[in-house]
Amino acid sequence: MKQSRYIVITLFVVIGVLTSSSCKKFYDINKDPDAITTGPIEQQLTSLTVNVGFFAGSDLNRYSSLLMQQYSGQSSGANNQTQDYEKYLIQGSDENNAWATMYATILNDAENIITNASATGSPHYSGVAKILKAYAYQLSVDVWGDIPFTEAQQLTQNTQPKYDTGTAIYTALIGLLDQGIAEVNATVSNKSPGANSTIYPGTFATTKNNWIKFANTLKLRLFLHYSEVDPGFAKAQIDQLINSAVPFIASNADNFQMAFLDQAASQNPIDQFETARAGYLVANDRLVGIMNAKNDPRRASYFTQFPAGSGLYKGSIGGAAPSQNYSKLHAYLRGYNGTRYTGDAPIRMLTFAEYNFIRAEAALRFGSPGVAQTFYTAGITASMTDAGVTAANISTYLTASGTLAGTPAQQLEQIITEKYVASYGVAVEPWTDWRRTGYPVITPPANAVVSFVPRSLYYPQSEIDLNPNAKQKSGLDVRIFWDKRP
Repeated sequence: MKQSRYIVITLFVVIGVLTSSSCKKFYDINKDPDAITTGPIEQQLTSLTVNVGFFAGSDLNRYSSLLMQQYSGQSSGANNQTQDYEKYLIQGSDENNAWATMYATILNDAENIITNASATGSPHYSGVAKILKAYAYQLSVDVWGDIPFTEAQQLTQNTQPKYDTGTAIYTALIGLLDQGIAEVNATVSNKSPGANSTIYPGTFATTKNNWIKFANTLKLRLFLHYSEVDPGFAKAQIDQLINSAVPFIASNADNFQMAFLDQAASQNPIDQFETARAGYLVANDRLVGIMNAKNDPRRASYFTQFPAGSGLYKGSIGGAAPSQNYSKLHAYLRGYNGTRYTGDAPIRMLTFAEYNFIRAEAALRFGSPGVAQTFYTAGITASMTDAGVTAANISTYLTASGTLAGTPAQQLEQIITEKYVASYGVAVEPWTDWRRTGYPVITPPANAVVSFVPRSLYYPQSEIDLNPNAKQKSGLDVRIFWDKRP
């Protein structure tokens, strides 16, 4: 398969980057003048899409899923990193690789593609790169807050970029997405992505529609994040976007996700971590408890049964004594052929289910177009379909648990809680929803090193050491600009 060849080749590049560089400045200062610094945009897009998939499925995925009690850290004895993360012991040095992937790899590839595509009359490539750049920056702002933006990716011309505010970056990302949409939709382009893109691979005349739908839906996500800091702005922008009749993600087939393969060096990063560090992650009691209470049929895909063959599911809580007597991450996140884990489950980054829950929340809270109940039902249905639940079991669940009821606050809690279940394995967004709304209710584990659920992460130690513009945060309670909930 042509796509698998690209994935395997690029994964070796990814491994080399992650093991040889710890930050943007190190990468630039040690630049070999004889080394190749750029390459054909076809190959760079492969690298970009693979690295975006890994960025969303690796460290940031584990941090946010542990903080939001979807995963739980466990061991068979000695304490390990996932147990530290679950008790909020996440230090700057833990984040060096994620930051390096963002600045030394993802943004480097994106900027090279944008520059070269612009010079060679290939707007389809620059448009895709701009959309991916916007997504990567959205995740990064939501994790760290203020970060380098306007002075980033200047290589040796500026190895100590200034920090831009999260507010300014969000504003710029909307413009970047608009540019990306226009360029992807250009009628003439000397080169166009195809099977070399590991996200939305295929004939570009068809897949360009996927990129446009994703970009518009990502704008909805960004605007919804303003719900507490500026609800009037959130409503106005969401309503304007919906009323403009632009296309959004319209089915699970449109999901913004990266596919992986059942072959060496091509498995998804969640499965790779599970294979390399067996037992470090188990299902968390918070998520399992929500699903057990509703007899949720997604459990069979999300988790292994415990005890095996019992039809029961058991999650761990932070600080529990070392044990493996819990349900583990299963087929939905890892891929499974009935006898073994295959690693070919996709890394899901923005889904049709999320789109529907965004619309449900906007309709409920802002009176935005549409009916909250309709989108709520569609979100649950999309999630369950993606998890392989039968139509009959979906219908049973919706009859028992699929009707919004109570006060607006209670209905919001229902929407966000179902979104939380549907967003299992999606990096950062469940954490963002909790920071915005307080749902689902999360209580710090008994062994937490601080008394609150973190609102952002520390800056990487590599950045503090090498960039005087980087000032370490006073604590994990420092908030992102949109986080105004008490």
